[in-house]
Amino acid sequence: MSEKELINDEKIKLEDVKPDKTLRILTGDRPTGKMHIGHYFGSLKSRVALQDKFQTFIEVADVQALTDNFNNPDKVKKSVNQIVMDELAVGLDPNKVTFFIQSLIPEIAELTVFYSNLVTIARLERNPTVKTEIAQKKDLFGESVTYGFLGYPVSQAADITCFDATYVPVGEDQLPLIEQCREIVRKFNSIYGDTLREPVAVMSSNMRIKGLDGNVKMGKSLGNALYLSDDLDTIKQKVMSAVTDPSRIRKDDKGNPDICMVYYYHNLFTDKEECKNICEECKAGKRGCVACKKQLIESINKVLEPIRDKRKHYEENPKEVMDILMAGTDKARVIAKETMEKVKKSMKLDY
Repeated sequence: MSEKELINDEKIKLEDVKPDKTLRILTGDRPTGKMHIGHYFGSLKSRVALQDKFQTFIEVADVQALTDNFNNPDKVKKSVNQIVMDELAVGLDPNKVTFFIQSLIPEIAELTVFYSNLVTIARLERNPTVKTEIAQKKDLFGESVTYGFLGYPVSQAADITCFDATYVPVGEDQLPLIEQCREIVRKFNSIYGDTLREPVAVMSSNMRIKGLDGNVKMGKSLGNALYLSDDLDTIKQKVMSAVTDPSRIRKDDKGNPDICMVYYYHNLFTDKEECKNICEECKAGKRGCVACKKQLIESINKVLEPIRDKRKHYEENPKEVMDILMAGTDKARVIAKETMEKVKKSMKLDY
């Protein structure tokens, strides 16, 4: 399949994307707290790999974070530096990646208003991703979902198209958001003329990491997350409380690794051959849970220690982080202005 055919597709796999520094990738994070290992395995590792292959833009989506944190703006503002520290600590290079703050790009808000005329309320309510997230936020919204939250896919479409992004790395659960963006682009182009690019969803690993308690989702609000910034003592405390096979009472009882969260995490952090040994020993009753947890603590710390060390530099130099954000935002603003010039010309708003 040629690169042109790939770009014209709706979605492609990460391994099928050929490096091209003339093309842009847009991705981002909502600043609602520090990042955990779910973010690391789900998106951050692939971002590090992509930064040498494309023009990579990473948005700190503070406006989107306010759609369900509107009553806690301090949390959002304090988290901006925190997530960028985490991203820099895992190996994202500000010389290769453009970090920018969403609220400092007014063109995104302006595009959102224009796009809102092209999407019906019924279509937004049918979006599977939005429906799922509304169900998860019953405690916040009750039966009255805000306009801002229901319409965040429109804002996200503005994020993507404002920077003429070719590729958007997503997980399977986010595909409906990219399809909604493509629909908006098609509608805009059909009315105002060929102006905007339809983005392509890049299916990166985006594996969803389970929580330490066995919950299918690791989340900040669920209290089951292992953070990239956790120190060794915190890792020990969390791993020692992780859920294991409940049927194992004594050390020599035969265990079932498939239902043990400790073994689940070994598969993320421990050498594959060693994981085989752990599995066999557990099934044979030759490995105790405490020893298994202690080995996991060492494996996790081996991965997180260099991340913590690098993060410490930015913790001690917060101005450096803000300078990176401001420089990136200035660069992003130039591109956003160029996009708005095209959009307004097409819409006959170029007074």
